[in-house]
Amino acid sequence: MRLALGALAALAVAASAQAGPDEDKLVIDGVEIATEAQAPEGHPLDKLYSGWRFRTDETQALQMDDFENPAMVAVEYGIELWGKPAGASGKSCADCHGDVSELAGLRAVMPKWSEAAGRPLTMEQWINWSIETHQEAEPWKWESQEMLGMTALIGLQSRGMPVAPDMSGGMAEWQERGKEIYYTRMGQLDFACATCHEANAGYMLRADHLSQGQSNGFPTYRLKWQNIGSLHRRLEGCVKDARAEPWKSGSDELVAIEAYLATRGAGLMIETPSVRQ
Repeated sequence: MRLALGALAALAVAASAQAGPDEDKLVIDGVEIATEAQAPEGHPLDKLYSGWRFRTDETQALQMDDFENPAMVAVEYGIELWGKPAGASGKSCADCHGDVSELAGLRAVMPKWSEAAGRPLTMEQWINWSIETHQEAEPWKWESQEMLGMTALIGLQSRGMPVAPDMSGGMAEWQERGKEIYYTRMGQLDFACATCHEANAGYMLRADHLSQGQSNGFPTYRLKWQNIGSLHRRLEGCVKDARAEPWKSGSDELVAIEAYLATRGAGLMIETPSVRQ
């Protein structure tokens, strides 16, 4: 087995003190959102904790107030796009779907199986399918402000609903593939996703409090980015941190990991759009 001894030694030193998750409740606009869930039998973790629990008081406070949450700017843009006609059809999202609140619960079951595509589609892929099919318009880029605004808006409709992975079609196969990748060591540091987010969750890696790597808050406004970003952007960053060659957003590998993360965090509540460091 390849071992990056220096990197692992540094991790051990930096992770010498474990900090427990904050015990405060996440309350937004008077609605209490549970930030923990009991792990089912056979789960690699004893209890599931939202990434919010591992952030500083100041960062937690930003997410608890929609007026202060910087990601709400993207939501406002999403509202504008929802009612805006586009493409050769001249239709808006509202023309087919009505009020965006009608999509409550959708974020909680993504990625979702598509019979037409014969594979799971992420929220971004579903949106682009609709843009091309119904609006007859050009699809949006994965990290475009349009895509981030729309995914934040649609995700917000499911806030407070538990993550409930779609198990239809061939989802189990994709989730299993994502699990295999999650536990595969990669890069010069010889790290797997589980190295940080399972074996060392709750410890400090230098100044970073390692979370369980849950996906229930995406898209998220990350202070490091000074912008809102997708789950796939965060996953690409993690792979780069392991000094490995990252997969591109929308790749089969990242879709599979997203599918596995949904099953790994089932029961936690949707927090979109969250704020992280």
